[in-house]
Amino acid sequence: MSCLALSLQPTNGSDILLQTREWFPPARALVALSAFRQTRFAFAAGKHNSAEDGDTSLGDDPLAASSGQVIVGVESRYRVIYRLVNSIYVLGITTVDDDCVNNVFECISIVNQAVSVVVTACRGVDVTPEKLSRKYAEVYMALDIVLRGVSNIRLAAMLASLHGDNLSKMVHSAVNTESRIRGADSWGNVEIYSIEHEASVQSFSNASFELPAETLEAGDEVAATLVITGQAETDQKEKVEEVEEEKDPFAASEKLNKPEELVGGFKKDKEQSSDLSKALAGLDVTTLPPAAATQSTHIGVEGFEGEYGGIEFSHDNSTLPEDFEGLNQAWGGGLDASEFVGPKKVPKSQGLGGLELLHTSEAPKAAADGAAAPLEDVLVTKSEMKGPEMYILEEINAEFRESLLARVGLMGTVYLKTVPPKPSDDKETEFSFRVDGTSGVKRFVMQNSRISSLGNGLFHVRTSPSTDPIPILKYSLLPRSTPLPLRVRLIMRHSGTLLSMMIQYVSNPDLPAPLKDVTFTLKLPIDPRLLKVTPKAMLNRSEKELKWHIPEIPLKGEPGRLRARMPVDSSSEDELEELEVVGYVRFSYQGTRSLSGISLQPASEGSKDFYEVDHRYESGEYICN
Repeated sequence: MSCLALSLQPTNGSDILLQTREWFPPARALVALSAFRQTRFAFAAGKHNSAEDGDTSLGDDPLAASSGQVIVGVESRYRVIYRLVNSIYVLGITTVDDDCVNNVFECISIVNQAVSVVVTACRGVDVTPEKLSRKYAEVYMALDIVLRGVSNIRLAAMLASLHGDNLSKMVHSAVNTESRIRGADSWGNVEIYSIEHEASVQSFSNASFELPAETLEAGDEVAATLVITGQAETDQKEKVEEVEEEKDPFAASEKLNKPEELVGGFKKDKEQSSDLSKALAGLDVTTLPPAAATQSTHIGVEGFEGEYGGIEFSHDNSTLPEDFEGLNQAWGGGLDASEFVGPKKVPKSQGLGGLELLHTSEAPKAAADGAAAPLEDVLVTKSEMKGPEMYILEEINAEFRESLLARVGLMGTVYLKTVPPKPSDDKETEFSFRVDGTSGVKRFVMQNSRISSLGNGLFHVRTSPSTDPIPILKYSLLPRSTPLPLRVRLIMRHSGTLLSMMIQYVSNPDLPAPLKDVTFTLKLPIDPRLLKVTPKAMLNRSEKELKWHIPEIPLKGEPGRLRARMPVDSSSEDELEELEVVGYVRFSYQGTRSLSGISLQPASEGSKDFYEVDHRYESGEYICN
């Protein structure tokens, strides 16, 4: 809130003038003025030892300074901004608001404007009560206008008319004063132009224009010619289409009858020049490969026992048909199994390859009476579900930088397999279960439409039967609690133009079972010209990938090593350092235990609400670089 009241108080004597806002009671303003007077007298008599700012070096009357502010009152406190003009205080009263600093500055501005009014009324700084009484009405109305807010332009106009013009002109000068001083026109001067503009708009809206008869006739003649021309063109197009339809669709093209130099848009050169630059003008000619690129490429494969030989790839002398006979046949060809069995033939004691074993198996009891059993009952034995089944599928992600683990994360999902729904039965699956081993879990997420938490690791499931497994819970482990099934290390060394790479791997001995069918993929930086690997690997040239398939990694054993060596044509060390090699690992496992150690238990002992089947875990982004 801005200034609430303005007052003129002499140093000795009663108040001369008090001007307040409508919502501020004059009685409260008088209390503030009385408290200000008592504060002045207290400072003058020396009863108040400390000033507001803690400085007592102003003499007997600290409030005798030219301007300042002071907080007065005990119960109702007010801030009084004062300026001393000759022997009269010009006071501005406002509330005590420490948070709003603009309140103080706005009130100071209003007090300064009031000082200007007082000085102008007394024709100088010699301000006395007698001089103010002569211009009391003008001062009263001017302070009333100042208290409600006035601009500097209108204040200057008010001070100019304080002595010359009458009181009413000073009060009602706000309408045109600012626009006149800024140089703008008043509404009385502009109103006549607006009336003329409105009359012009009305006259133009009612006006109508007529074209001469000669112009209309000329336009009709031009339109008639345009219509005739359009009809002629359409008739001509229809005739051309009819002629084209009558032609033989299997007739030879007319381009055969054209001269040879016009076919394709090429013209013969009169000079018959055989210059190669003219023939290749405007074409991007690629540089020919070096002579070494046309020679045969040898890929050597080295194993534990030494050199395994290799396969030569070339354009002229290809050894591929010699090494693998029949590999280019329609169905792939391949190796002959008799080479591994020996010269002896396989005994055919089982007749048609073992199909008669179907007759020796136990026939269904339904066929005991002599009726023929259906073929699908004999071949496929379907195991019906005894009840709902649950299992955990976990995905492990890890990133190794050389031998250091950079990132790791494990995401797990609990799946529910319900009994397949029957057309006549719409019964919902409902049971409770408990999750154990959750000390390392970072976050659990539930599917609220099917599962609810009962607290203390207990969950309640209620869902309609479904043919597909339903994910009901998802969780993630803390990085420090995430077990690593496999630790991988990738090393890259270069000496001269040879680039050597090695992948070392070792299994976690705490796994429930050894990992099987593990695939290591090495992303090569370039397409290798010569490659030497240990042990045997598969090379994909289009993807620049080298793959090893490890049948089984023992839990407790020596670290495995996968080596590869290839020449690099770049001789600068900077280009060799920019080569990036990345290794990817793929594995999966299915067993009775989960990788994280989380298990699913019945809510109560001995209950068979659900059946826990084999859990699974597999690799996600398992990389080393």
